[in-house]
Amino acid sequence: GFPRFKSKKRNKNSYSTLCINGNITLSNGYLRLPKIGQIRLKQHRFVPSEYRLKSVTVSQTPSGKYYASILFEYEDQVQEKEMQKFLGLDFSMHELYRDSNGKEPAYPGYYRNAEKKLAREQRKLSRMQKGSNNRNKQRLKVAKLHEKVSNQRKDFLHKQSRQITNAYDCVCIEDLDMKAMSRTLNFGKSVSDNGWGMFTTFLKYKLEEQGKKLVKVGRFFASSQTCSVCGYKNAKTKNLALREWDCPQCGTHHDRDVNAAINIRNEGMRLVIA
Repeated sequence: GFPRFKSKKRNKNSYSTLCINGNITLSNGYLRLPKIGQIRLKQHRFVPSEYRLKSVTVSQTPSGKYYASILFEYEDQVQEKEMQKFLGLDFSMHELYRDSNGKEPAYPGYYRNAEKKLAREQRKLSRMQKGSNNRNKQRLKVAKLHEKVSNQRKDFLHKQSRQITNAYDCVCIEDLDMKAMSRTLNFGKSVSDNGWGMFTTFLKYKLEEQGKKLVKVGRFFASSQTCSVCGYKNAKTKNLALREWDCPQCGTHHDRDVNAAINIRNEGMRLVIA
């Protein structure tokens, strides 16, 4: 059967085991693990015969689902591509990002949409007696709601990062401290709902798989204050409420986020070419 985890304190249980002398095998829809035996599984992708199995991590989610993450070793030579198409991304609290072409992904805000339902189910859970069967059933219901929001977010971020990776050779972003930003600006829920850190992680490994690059511009680079046309620095843009402004020097009208994304792209190009 399934492994039984001993810890009652952690809400996500997992254990890892190394492949030694062929004690772990994957064949015909079954995974054989040491001390457990054969387990039937749903395999998500085909594994080439030349891949060498190294280890397996079995985990259980709070909703009660089991997953086996299998690590393989293989040789792969990635050829670096010539950097021709550049894109700049500026973090946005509501749309996830604005790019240097003025486009935005229209992020749905999955946590915000499910917030009322989550609050209602969590209130029910808090009123139930600890250790009772009804509390355990309600705990699973809350865990499934959180898991659904998490899966929706991951699906959206994977699709967005794949579209960008296929279209551009180099993506430039700011090196932001998201944890500090959520604390200082009191935007914790919005920052967590966007999943910017997860998005940049997805973007990085997808680009590297194709020989492309993710360039991070320093967090103190004045992307929002600088005019992308003439280079004039406008100190008034330190006020986050100012979303649009006109350059006093060249007269160009700027959207704050698009202008920042263009500056990030230009600075990333400078770093790559240098």
